[in-house]
Amino acid sequence: MSAAATAFDPITLLADMERRSRSHASNLPQQVETKPTWEGVGFRLGPLRLVAPLAQVTEILTGPRLTRVPGAKPWVRGIANVRGNLLPILDLSALLGGALTSPDRRSRILVAQHQGHMAGFLVGEVLGLKHFYLEEFRRELPKADEMVVRLLEGSYNHDGEQWTVFNFHSLVERPEFQQVAG
Repeated sequence: MSAAATAFDPITLLADMERRSRSHASNLPQQVETKPTWEGVGFRLGPLRLVAPLAQVTEILTGPRLTRVPGAKPWVRGIANVRGNLLPILDLSALLGGALTSPDRRSRILVAQHQGHMAGFLVGEVLGLKHFYLEEFRRELPKADEMVVRLLEGSYNHDGEQWTVFNFHSLVERPEFQQVAG
């Protein structure tokens, strides 16, 4: 067989292509060990940087129009019509014994649902979705009012900041959550 005939032989062409491909191929990436993570929605409650489990926050709203509820406690900010559903809006800080939150461009409403109860909680600021390695979890709690501490589950220390886990489900189960009459 002549050299020209060999150059067009399919087996020879494929072998040449494989040789050239291997000489220019980069190495496969090394398999990196992945660590289990925990995700939550970060928000501010006074000086505390809190994070609620992602599964407990169904929605984040910017200030909907509210209708006041006569005879309700001051922390009941009103009722909002959200896509045809009535949603009670509660001031989280005031509900937990702090000052009323002054709604501004940074304030948001975190919507939580548990055991058939759905409510929106006004917070001063939402700090976004936060991801933590499970191994960073500690049982340490910040100094806070006793009513707040009962709703905390521990914290994550990440990049020198403490993010304390806030449990909306525990809040919804508390008797004071059910007592809205002033």
